[in-house]
Amino acid sequence: RKKALNILGINAYHGDSAACLVVDGRLAAAAEEERFRRVKHWAGFPSEAVRYCLKSQGVAISDVDYIAINRNPKANFFRKIFYTLSHHPSFASIRDRVQNLSKVSRVESELRRVSQTDGGGVLKAKIHPIEHHRAHLASAFFVSGFDSAAVVSVDGFGDFVSTMWGVGQGNRLNVKDEVGFPHSLGLFYLAMTQFLGFPNYGDEYKLMGLAAYGDPRSKMTKALGEVVRLGARGRFQLDLRYFLHHAGGVSMLWENGEPTIGKVYSEKMESVFGPARKPDEPVTQRHKDLAAAAQEVYEQAFFHLLGSVYRQTKNPVLCLAGGCGMNSVANGKIFEKTEFKDLYVQSAAGDAGGAIGAAYHVWNEVLKKPRSFVMRHAYWGPEFPETETKIFLDSNQKELERQRCTVERVDDDLLLCRRTAQAVADGKVVGWFQGRMEWGPRALGNRSIICDPRRTDMKDILNLKIKRRESFRPFAPAILRERVGEWFETDYDVPFMLQVYQIRQEKRSVIPAVTHVNGSGRLQTVTENENQLFYRLIAEFEKLTGVPVVLNTSFNENEPIVCKPSEAVECFLRTRMDVLVLGNFLIQRKGD
Repeated sequence: RKKALNILGINAYHGDSAACLVVDGRLAAAAEEERFRRVKHWAGFPSEAVRYCLKSQGVAISDVDYIAINRNPKANFFRKIFYTLSHHPSFASIRDRVQNLSKVSRVESELRRVSQTDGGGVLKAKIHPIEHHRAHLASAFFVSGFDSAAVVSVDGFGDFVSTMWGVGQGNRLNVKDEVGFPHSLGLFYLAMTQFLGFPNYGDEYKLMGLAAYGDPRSKMTKALGEVVRLGARGRFQLDLRYFLHHAGGVSMLWENGEPTIGKVYSEKMESVFGPARKPDEPVTQRHKDLAAAAQEVYEQAFFHLLGSVYRQTKNPVLCLAGGCGMNSVANGKIFEKTEFKDLYVQSAAGDAGGAIGAAYHVWNEVLKKPRSFVMRHAYWGPEFPETETKIFLDSNQKELERQRCTVERVDDDLLLCRRTAQAVADGKVVGWFQGRMEWGPRALGNRSIICDPRRTDMKDILNLKIKRRESFRPFAPAILRERVGEWFETDYDVPFMLQVYQIRQEKRSVIPAVTHVNGSGRLQTVTENENQLFYRLIAEFEKLTGVPVVLNTSFNENEPIVCKPSEAVECFLRTRMDVLVLGNFLIQRKGD
């Protein structure tokens, strides 16, 4: 047989460290390092994700032909040097940047260490550093299934660029323009997230959820609009007086742990908008209005950009990537606010997805191979044989009995779905662990907690029993694809839970647990082809209740989403979850 061509894609030494393996142009495996390390947004080298990707396909490091990483320290090099010298940044900021750039050169030595540890032979592949935003563009377009599309990446910063756009055609990307450092919509959103008392890396989704409770027409929106100024041809500029990153620099730590970013807003932000909220302070109406203003100002700039991109490209299809591609509220307004008619946002739109983008940049643009793969689902992570699950359950039988749990094997998949659907309809909180783990930050029916969306108290039950998170954060509806038009005002494929659409007025009272305060829902559309078991579960729930929707949230408790069966059982036991469906094993607490 002809040897397969293997490309290993890597996002390293940055938040959401990840790896993927592309075999003869088809994605074979992809996973984020946080799932193995059990540290949210883990930064460093993704050694465990690399091991998983290779082992899952029986590929040794010596069999890898190309290695692609989604950063290129040489990109915009002279622009970086000129800016650094002309703005007199602090020694600390220069040190952080030099250290972060030097880590990219360590990829080869880290891969050799993996190879030596695993006995994977000699590393022979050449490393291809791919400019950060080109990798983002590739991560969306080359797996989208569209022959041609406008392509846009909006992010914090990567390789001294925050935003890039152009056109994808066949196996080529043509970049038309970009916005460079120090202007960034991602950094603006980060600054406002920090200002509102959410300091952790990746907390931007909290601002997005809180925004629905505020008034976007408040006086704060007009004032905040002066912070992001719109320019010609879709461009924008920050009023740098409100920020710190451009001059003194901001501390960024990315080494083998949860990434941290120092404060990015300046004292002027507080002098204009009042004191910043401390993380332990109550959320007031002022904070809600400011969150709404931040989302509104972001959207104004975002749609200003997209409108110009459409006029420049005249292409009705949009492929969107970058960390800001995770702003599902804005994504859900693209059809309303622009001329685009089709949209593709890859399930790991942020930096983890750059691993896939780097790999496909090599496959399509470096090797000039034709496109042959479409990412229609996100199930690219580890799966576990039933024998391993049974061994773990048997070894923990005493602890399960001590916690008054019964374990039953249900061989028939349809019966398993019927019994699970009945438990959900009875108001139980159900852990659902099946097949391969999802790629990206969303649980999409394989590592999920499933509940009844009809219960007005389900948000409180979930937060009390398991999640212990802010009450203003919404839970998502997963719905049978063919029923979307009956329940949502926009009828479109949303397999990766990255668009928020309005729920029909007459349906909101029927599914209050997944209806946000403004009548919206961050939906996931489910098809039988892509996830038969999850589809059957929802279909059985519809037979019982007349509602083709379940509440779907991630299977975790203030930690990364569970990866292994043991983690699912441990999460089940330490929380007040009622039922755990682990493959074909049905675990219930006695008396439930």
